Amino acid sequence: MENITIRPATPGDVDAALVVYDAARRFMRGYGNTQQWSGAYPARADVEADIAAGNFYVGLDIAGDIVLVFAFIIGEDPTYTEIDGAWLNDEPYGTIHRIATNGKYGGMLRRCVDFCMHRVGALRLDTHEVNMPMRLAAERLGFKRCGTIICRDGTPRIAYHKIS
Repeated sequence: MENITIRPATPGDVDAALVVYDAARRFMRGYGNTQQWSGAYPARADVEADIAAGNFYVGLDIAGDIVLVFAFIIGEDPTYTEIDGAWLNDEPYGTIHRIATNGKYGGMLRRCVDFCMHRVGALRLDTHEVNMPMRLAAERLGFKRCGTIICRDGTPRIAYHKIS
């Protein structure tokens, strides 16, 4: 995990990011999560938009291979405006979205969270109810379950918040 270097993504990283997302979808399906990231989501257009906005990051192993991808946005997330529950506070935060690994290494959520927490004092993320690996990993890293949010596509997600 210490050998993973995180950097902002470039347009040249899009194809490798899509390969990581394909691996993550296969992993989720193997754990019975057939609903989250259905179809081609996150798609090329999502990755390209995140890169253009300066919000997409890649994690590279010592060989220089992209093994981790995620969007990290500092500032208010419109999806998190309404929650069935309550956030830990209303202070500024960053949001981790569309995190995925190729499965080659463990501890990638921890690596991502460490990277993000050095940039902002609080993080939020959400995941599908059946995504138990992500839910358990988030809780192990100190995220508190705060309630349920509704995504742009109208589906519910479990919302988490972590404060430094």
